[in-house]
Amino acid sequence: MDFFSRGNLSDEAIIKGILSDGILQRTTENRLYEQYFYFIKDATYKHQLFEDEAASIYTDTILAFIDNVRNHKFEGKSAIKTYLFQIFSNKCVDFIRRTSTNKMSVHETQPMEDFMFGMPDESKNVLQKLISENDFEKLNEKIRLLGDKCQQMLMAWGEGFSDNKIAEDLGYQSANVAKVSRLRCLEKLKELYRE
Repeated sequence: MDFFSRGNLSDEAIIKGILSDGILQRTTENRLYEQYFYFIKDATYKHQLFEDEAASIYTDTILAFIDNVRNHKFEGKSAIKTYLFQIFSNKCVDFIRRTSTNKMSVHETQPMEDFMFGMPDESKNVLQKLISENDFEKLNEKIRLLGDKCQQMLMAWGEGFSDNKIAEDLGYQSANVAKVSRLRCLEKLKELYRE
């Protein structure tokens, strides 16, 4: 099968594409994302998750798999579909455990709005201004470290553009492809914040 035909990619083609670079790598990752997209719908029934929760977990699954392939942690002892499904199922169960136990409330921080509720108005305004200026400056500094495409995508997304509009404006094949690329950019941004 020709790599650029619309059928499903073989496991061999997926591994080869992920380990390559440039357009082949991005195309492979996007096709992989679309190939097992039906996992999301399955999780809404099997695990009773909302679609956006399942989609977020699915995206994390794809990113974890890509990372495992690049770091040679995926040894090919099972089919990619089986491997992905196992990661996805584990992440769904972890998500359900996290959201259904009271343990999470111990780690939850108090929203800034609650903290500021008892403050005089002039203090609130000064504090809000300092927080927003500092956060905005830091965010812009980190975004500048990303590539041009990520900068454009995150700026468009931050301004409220939909994945469909972003795909159209920035030349992505579909909204799903734009979403995967956006999530990848956000992951890079998170890594920059961790550093």
